[in-house]
Amino acid sequence: MRIVVAAVGRLKAGPDRELAERYRDRAAKAGRALGLRGIEIIEVRESRAREAERRTTEEAIALASIVPEGAVIVLLDGRGDNFSSDSFTGRLRGWRDGGREAVCFVVGGADGLGAALRDRADLVLAFGAATWPHQLVRIMLMEQIYRAMTILAGHPYHRD
Repeated sequence: MRIVVAAVGRLKAGPDRELAERYRDRAAKAGRALGLRGIEIIEVRESRAREAERRTTEEAIALASIVPEGAVIVLLDGRGDNFSSDSFTGRLRGWRDGGREAVCFVVGGADGLGAALRDRADLVLAFGAATWPHQLVRIMLMEQIYRAMTILAGHPYHRD
């Protein structure tokens, strides 16, 4: 199974990008023996439209165009469902074992995600009720993917 992270905006060079890349690399290495074919991060430009609704629409179109055909679509949104790390891992395991070719995690821009993309989502995921900067959401997502790989591998990284 392939994992794609589709995100609005770029992580600038520096500690944020380095930390996200460190977790991506760890997850990819840990996941090879578990049927993970790689983790790809695709960044799309933020819309420059004046109105928030138009921005979310333009960004949703850009994001939708990079979702792999037949992929499970997981949106990251503060209004989504909270999952424990074990539950998150269970979802990934189920998709992998169910023969899904790809899972695409979608991180929207500052104004959120367009309704058309939300309607296509298989899951809407939140990292708690707090509002998080998009940079941190991407880092937390990469860490949770890495944690899931270690749980699947029986590695002691994850402790309850």
